[in-house]
Amino acid sequence: MSRDHETPEEKREKLRQKELKNPSSSGHSSNLADLVGGLDWKGTVLLILVLIAGFIVYALFLR
Repeated sequence: MSRDHETPEEKREKLRQKELKNPSSSGHSSNLADLVGGLDWKGTVLLILVLIAGFIVYALFLR
C-alpha cells in the first residue's frame, strides 16, 4: 500500500511502533489510550463494566 492510501488505523499503528522504538521524553510508555486502542468495542465495554463492578464491590464490602 502506498502512503496516501493508509487507513487511519494503519497510521496509528505505524506511529505507535515508532514511539515504541524512540520513546518520548514524557516517560509514559503505556496509557489507557494504548490499552483501549488495541481492543474492539466489546472489549472496551467489558473493561468499563469490570472497573464499575470493582468499584461497587469496593464501596459495598471493603469500607
